[in-house]
Amino acid sequence: MNKLKKEEKTRIVSELQDKFGKAKGIVFTDYRGLNVEQMEGLRNSLRSSAVEYRVVKNTLARRAAEGTSVDAAKDVFSGPVGIAVGYDDPVLVVKKVLEFSKSNEKLEIKGGVVEGDVCTPEQILAISKLPPREVQLAMLVGAMQSPLSKLAGLMNSTISQFMNAMNALKNKKSDSVS
Repeated sequence: MNKLKKEEKTRIVSELQDKFGKAKGIVFTDYRGLNVEQMEGLRNSLRSSAVEYRVVKNTLARRAAEGTSVDAAKDVFSGPVGIAVGYDDPVLVVKKVLEFSKSNEKLEIKGGVVEGDVCTPEQILAISKLPPREVQLAMLVGAMQSPLSKLAGLMNSTISQFMNAMNALKNKKSDSVS
């Protein structure tokens, strides 16, 4: 295997550290047993969802992890490690990697970092079952809207009842005067 020059190593570490700092979701995989065609299929399926997949030397990845949220997960850098990095929706990164691993059992999930928290393979599996970010936001808006609409309905009915009571009182007074 050809050796990397010091400048190239420094560039890779800097680039990877920047990616770790910006990432919302990172999944670490063991890709042993995947052939070139399968690796390209994995990269293409992830790329279509704006997720990067890289294979980097463990020593460089450990160095890049320093000072980022990945630092707590640097024990995962042993043996061949592929790194899937997503910048928008952390759940999407997890779902895409697990989706590929279901059809290619040789791809093994080693762990990850989601929104700055280190996750075990079991936690990654649990995260994959969450709905996408847009659905979660819609659910949140719906939950926030419900009490407000109930309050508006209650206020409206209170005002209506008050107006009905005032009209009844007015009609009663006008009937008693006549």
